[in-house]
Amino acid sequence: MAQFQVGEIVHHKRYDYRGVIAQADDGCSAPDEWYLRNRTQPDREQPWYHVLVHGGAETYVAEENLELDPSGEEVKHPYVPRMFTMFIRGRYHRFCPN
Repeated sequence: MAQFQVGEIVHHKRYDYRGVIAQADDGCSAPDEWYLRNRTQPDREQPWYHVLVHGGAETYVAEENLELDPSGEEVKHPYVPRMFTMFIRGRYHRFCPN
């Protein structure tokens, strides 16, 4: 089960960037070709996350490389306003119709 949820702000332990979780996968869903080019090749059998990185990049990250970001600050990324409607107490939320 995924430790992080969509909308949570995370920090990459190794590469020191912040981002917001856009999607969570139960395991690595990237093709073998992509995975084999990955510098660290973390275990594929753990949750992996699509992360919108502060400043505009996007990445796919294994759970073991992430931790919650304690800053409470928003992430500046062009897709954030398309995916989320609110930022409350350090977390993004999606609009949920009744």
